[in-house]
Amino acid sequence: MASMGARARAAAETLRLAPAARRSAAIAAAADALRARSPEILAANAADLAAATSLKDRLRLDGEGIEAISRALRGLASRPDVIGEEMERWSRPSGLDIARVRTPIGVVGMIYESRPNVTADAAALCLRSANALILRPGSEALRSCLAIHSAIAAGLAESGLPEDCVQIVPTSDRDAVGMMLEGLGGAIDLLIPRGGAALVERVVREAKVPTLGHLEGLCHSYVHSSADVAMALRIVADAKMRRTSVCGATETLLVDRAIAPALVPRLAGALEGCELRGDSEARRLVPMAAAAEADWSTEYLAPILAVRIVSGLDEAVDHIRRYGTGHTEAIVCSDEAAAEAFLARVDSAIVMWNASTQFADGGEFGFGAEIGIATGRLHARGPVGAEQLTSFKYQIRGSGQTRG
Repeated sequence: MASMGARARAAAETLRLAPAARRSAAIAAAADALRARSPEILAANAADLAAATSLKDRLRLDGEGIEAISRALRGLASRPDVIGEEMERWSRPSGLDIARVRTPIGVVGMIYESRPNVTADAAALCLRSANALILRPGSEALRSCLAIHSAIAAGLAESGLPEDCVQIVPTSDRDAVGMMLEGLGGAIDLLIPRGGAALVERVVREAKVPTLGHLEGLCHSYVHSSADVAMALRIVADAKMRRTSVCGATETLLVDRAIAPALVPRLAGALEGCELRGDSEARRLVPMAAAAEADWSTEYLAPILAVRIVSGLDEAVDHIRRYGTGHTEAIVCSDEAAAEAFLARVDSAIVMWNASTQFADGGEFGFGAEIGIATGRLHARGPVGAEQLTSFKYQIRGSGQTRG
């Protein structure tokens, strides 16, 4: 592990100075290698699935999925480069010319569970942002991640970049996580956890280096009294049921009392296969299980939806403030003033109007891919793409000035 850190630090310096075209070539070559190695990756994934006991939806890959990962990498390869971008430039009365220029962070460590596609997404985003990367996948996805990493390494080799630019811990030994939390002797500049609450909490609590991650995606959809019922049902069904295991899935539905009689009785039909757990008002409108206090703070990641009737915008916002995790919240309404008030007052990383919370995704934002969704306030919020994996420095040009 110490050797990995030292090699990553050296690779980070190479990447920082590498031309954008070379990094683009590495990402494109990795995309081609993923497609070419699809049989090996699928075989490794089948072995992981056979050993898995839970979260198989997140773990599962198929040919279409690998093709989608390859396309995403191709898209990232063609995106404008962010490194060296002049963010702002100004002159001072002293005659100094000052520019703020975007730079890489350095070495990123990624600790993640269940999702093999994170291996490719994180690698491509770090190459796009000129950061070296050390990956530590969970044991449940290790075979799949190693197979995907081999394609990334092939892309690096083909482009002439060191394979140390993207390294993977080849063991499920838990001691490796502890070593990364320590920062590998100062090699890691930023640690990103992606997985269950227990993993993220441990990383945030124990890491000796800066972290970027989210604990839970307890997302809310709020149906305002001015909403079109058909639109609301369509949005809520997608927000909950499109994929129940993603962090952008709605877990709690808030419904204005004025529109509840028209909407709540139709929920079961719109959300087929979803268990509804409601407060006393919701249960008076349609039979459903009783929601306990814990339901308002539970990220189900399953076809379960908590339903609460509220008196209006103020109560909906108060509920989100009390129980939300700062991930994604949505309002469905036709009242523009209510929508703008919701967008302004709800302080989550992503706030939506008349759209499914499942659009909480870097690809949907046009970032090409994401390394995760950050719910903190430093140094990035929401989907973390290549631009969010950068810092900046000041370049100052003078003509002999002194302060005397």
